[in-house]
Amino acid sequence: MRYLFFTNTPAHVHLYKHAIGRLAARGDDVLVLARDYTCTVDLLEWYDLPYEVYGSCDTSKGSLLSRLPAHYARAIRLARRYDPDLIFGMGGYAAHTGAVVRTPTVLLIDSEPASFDHTISTPFARAILTPNTFRKNLGEHHYVFPGFKECAYLHPDTYEPNPEVRGELGLESDERFALLRLNAFGSQHDVGKHGLTGADRRRIVERLAEDVTVLVSDESGEADLEGLPARRFDLHPALMHDALAEASLLVADTQTMVTEAALLGTPAIRSNSFVGDDDMGNFVALENQGLIHNVAEADAILERVEELLADDTVEDTWQRRRDEFLAGTANLTEIIVDVANVRGRVEEVESVRQFGRRPDHEPAQSVGIGGD
Repeated sequence: MRYLFFTNTPAHVHLYKHAIGRLAARGDDVLVLARDYTCTVDLLEWYDLPYEVYGSCDTSKGSLLSRLPAHYARAIRLARRYDPDLIFGMGGYAAHTGAVVRTPTVLLIDSEPASFDHTISTPFARAILTPNTFRKNLGEHHYVFPGFKECAYLHPDTYEPNPEVRGELGLESDERFALLRLNAFGSQHDVGKHGLTGADRRRIVERLAEDVTVLVSDESGEADLEGLPARRFDLHPALMHDALAEASLLVADTQTMVTEAALLGTPAIRSNSFVGDDDMGNFVALENQGLIHNVAEADAILERVEELLADDTVEDTWQRRRDEFLAGTANLTEIIVDVANVRGRVEEVESVRQFGRRPDHEPAQSVGIGGD
């Protein structure tokens, strides 16, 4: 069998890396078509995955839109040359390439706000897989799995934290630190959205630095840290999850790293303009489980920082909540491999169910912040 995977962002590399390794190890042909965006190619190189670059863009929305025609042309040309039996991806690139080269495509989607991308991509997919927290019906070929896309690489079956990352960060074994993650808001689904402003960033860093060492991970690379008691996260991006597992706290205006923190048992505060009544289902579920805080204003961030850093029981509490939550999730890598085995006929995979159908077993009860 020949499998083609699209990785448009660094998160997509993590999503598929273990499945690609499993399929290759058993003798199947695998190829990644990658967009050279932030550290996507760096991760592919780090994990020694076979790839071709179909295009590049920076973190501005205009950069992506202006290059779409060239991206599609090269992706289709590379796919035709490779001649896959099945394509995996997360949106339009994969779905449209599959339609042109007449190859079945499986889309793995986890962001409800990306309505335009859903409209133009899902009609061309053999199947769509989403987390069971996804709150939008994507049609008759929509199937759900228990957990999040991050369960493909942070599920306990696939990931073991490496505390030696502290040494590489120049931290003592007992030194508390916080990560501040800043989003570039350069994706199609980020249009009209925003995160933390420069003034709010400064307030947050100064408050965090009163109690912990502050490391900043800035997707755009343009955040002004001059004069602030913080330093940049300057290790290879493949080591970010080890650092996140060791952190005392994550403050972020991004999405993926907040879910990653929750699955690692690290308290996380998320603040951006997605937060609100129409927020994504995964972040609602994680807040209900007591693993993250979703807040809209910087003042609320500072209040949560105050509470979390002053609580000596946080580490034990979050690890227990994380373990309880993960007990009801699946190793998504196993599901991806199962889907590959049946050439995308997801209805044949026992570990997923069609959207809207009740699960055979009720999930574990969630807990609120005050429910311990």
